[in-house]
Amino acid sequence: MVERDISFQVNHTSELGRVAEAILAKKKEGVIAFYGKMGAGKTTLISALCKHLGCDSPASSPTFSIVQEYISKVNEVVYHFDFYRIQSEKEALDLGIEMYFYSGNLCLVEWPENINDLLPKDSLSVMIEIVDPKSRIIRLNNK
Repeated sequence: MVERDISFQVNHTSELGRVAEAILAKKKEGVIAFYGKMGAGKTTLISALCKHLGCDSPASSPTFSIVQEYISKVNEVVYHFDFYRIQSEKEALDLGIEMYFYSGNLCLVEWPENINDLLPKDSLSVMIEIVDPKSRIIRLNNK
């Protein structure tokens, strides 16, 4: 059976809850990679996911710390990565990325293209395309 990609047209941030539900229906653990230009809404969508999971603190971009850790309402660890500033995959390996990715916990990754060869084969890709200042097309597909 071939699984089809899922697409959403989002015109307001209030609509992100349904996208978060669809993402979590496809992947509840492992790596979810978020692709999109600067300002596309990667962190905003991750915040909606964390809210849906009932995380202990609001999600914010870990650009300078590279990784943030949240605890969901069912006491599961959720990792949020931002690889915007990473210069090489070696930096991610030095961070221990494989330990995180294969921990069985949910790993939400911004700027995954900077560590593309390190992403697990079963990662879920979330592509965010800017339509206009308020609208986005969000596509979910398996790597």
